[in-house]
Order: sequence, then structure tokens, then C-alpha cells
Amino acid sequence: MNRLTTRLWALAGLLTAEVAIGLGLFVAAFAGFFYLARVVFVHHSQALDQWAFATVDAWQRAHPWAEGPINFVTFFASLYFLLPASIGGPLLMRRLGHPREAWEWLVAMAGSVLLNQLLKTFFNRPRPANTLLHTYGLSFPSGHAMLGLTFYGCLAWLLARHFGQRGWAVPLLLWAGLIGLTRICLHAHYATDVLAGFAGGAAWLVACRAGLKLFWKEEKAALEKR
Repeated sequence: MNRLTTRLWALAGLLTAEVAIGLGLFVAAFAGFFYLARVVFVHHSQALDQWAFATVDAWQRAHPWAEGPINFVTFFASLYFLLPASIGGPLLMRRLGHPREAWEWLVAMAGSVLLNQLLKTFFNRPRPANTLLHTYGLSFPSGHAMLGLTFYGCLAWLLARHFGQRGWAVPLLLWAGLIGLTRICLHAHYATDVLAGFAGGAAWLVACRAGLKLFWKEEKAALEKR
């Protein structure tokens, strides 16, 4: 009985605010992704997608000057930006004396790319036929949304945790959200693709962070035993 009580107290000690928030976010993101997949592939509903296209199209007709800014913003989650940034960012972190965080950022991005491609292949949803860009690949979930949230989410975490720059978290996450919106404006993705990309990116970030934290903790314990 005493042993069981001890284990329960040890488990309760692990349920810190950070763990509780992370678990809640993971469950919410996973549930959101599952719901969107069900809406698209089980119920075959296009109501949200049609409404989103109609809304952004009306806004762009009223603001024709927005075409340039939209293309500018969407670039910051493209392969041409994220590939060098996902290598250069971790290298900079390593040079600043944070090798563990550099590996975390690199692993998070590599895993997000792999997961996104696996999900696209599994769901096999074609892109919108009326896209305004020459785009390749499948549509669900949006790579710009998922990889953008992973990249800027990692950056926000690192700035807040290791440099005390918590004020950057909200602008960076809003920037990732704006990038996702541009994909709808360009008809490169359906709104459900973008929302699913955000949900998938958030779930992956939390799971990746938890997994890496456990890995580093076990590695530290192994080193201390030597």
C-alpha cells in the first residue's frame, strides 16, 4: 500500500502546469485534426471551404493592392525559405552555445516535414482546381500551415525559454496564422487544409517537445550513473 501511495505521489509530481497545458493542447489539436478529417472525408462537407473562398475573394476584389503582400507573406513558409532557415537557425543556436536546442529545432522541422508528407499521402486530397499558383503535391493538410507553425512555434519557444523574449511568442504565432490565411487567398489550399495543418503542427510540436524532453532527461540520468 505504501509503495502504491509513493508511486501515485511521484506521478502527481510530474503533473506540472507545463505538462498539463501541453497535454491539453495536444488533445485539443488532435481532436481538431480528427474533426476536420471527418468533415472532409466522411461527411464530404464543403461548406466551410466555400465560405472561406467567397470571403477572401470578396476582400481581395475590394483590395486589389493586397496581391503583392499576400505573395510576400506566403513565401516565408515556402521550401525556398524554410529549407535554409531550418538549417541556419539550428546552426546559429549551436554557435550561441545551445547545442541541445539546435538539435530540438532541427528534429522538430524534419519530423514535421515527414509527418506532413505521410498525412498528405494517406488522405490523398487534390488541391483546389482554381488555384492562383502553380502548386505541386497534395492538399490535406497544408504544408505551409503545418511547417510554418512548427518553425515559428519552435522559434517562439526558444526565444521565450532561453532568451527571455516572451513578447515574441504572440507575433510569431500570428505570423504563422497569417501565412496560413494567404494559402486560402491564393486558392492553394482549402480552409480545412489550413486548419488541419495548424492542428497537426500544434500536436506534433507538443509531442516532439515531450519526447525530446524525456530523451534528454534519460540521457542525463544515464550520464550521472557513470
